[in-house]
Amino acid sequence: MGSITITPAEVIGALNDVESKYAPAQLFLAGKRDLLRHGPRVSVVGSRNASPQGLRRARALARSLVEHSIVVVSGLAAGVDRAAHEAATASGGQTIAVIGTPLDQCYPKENSELQLRIACEQLLISQFPAGHPVTPENFPIRNRTMALLTDATVIVEAGEKSGALFQGWEALRLGRLLFLLESVATHPTLSWPKQLIRYGAQVLSRDNLEIALENLPAFTAATTNASDA
Repeated sequence: MGSITITPAEVIGALNDVESKYAPAQLFLAGKRDLLRHGPRVSVVGSRNASPQGLRRARALARSLVEHSIVVVSGLAAGVDRAAHEAATASGGQTIAVIGTPLDQCYPKENSELQLRIACEQLLISQFPAGHPVTPENFPIRNRTMALLTDATVIVEAGEKSGALFQGWEALRLGRLLFLLESVATHPTLSWPKQLIRYGAQVLSRDNLEIALENLPAFTAATTNASDA
């Protein structure tokens, strides 16, 4: 798989002190690099073991993002991530996968065909060079980078220990928008939505979805020349 190497600054412009604290030194890209200039970009994240309702919501959200010319970004995990990627492409939209393995590896293995398709037809991004070991720590690190590279994050469905929460807190730390679907924000047995809302997360519902998407600010204005590399 052919790839190029760029820096985060080539994607989002000069990094401020908060952004640079955890930013990776390099990003490895395969696919259509010009998708980094199609912004805005929104992360759709959630549980690997999503419920049927959660998967439906992820697909519906991805389709709405595509309708608003927004690039759907996710982490190519099972569950919500896969549903978002597949719905975006099925709707004729664009998607970027930010993965927790090097470009030449895949986790989970059952997503290998989808990963190859994204690398050929969309855009695949990793911060891990070839030969880097795949460990559990890679995936929250990947979530941190995904929050950095996108204008907003939407948590579709997540338990108390989901990796999606790590990305939610990172989005808030970076000053990016964080949305929680109303179904998860009002879930009676979850404590984390109230904590994130207290620190600035917004609830995304059918009533305010259109307004939120139409007024999405571009925090990560793309300046990359990656498409010419």
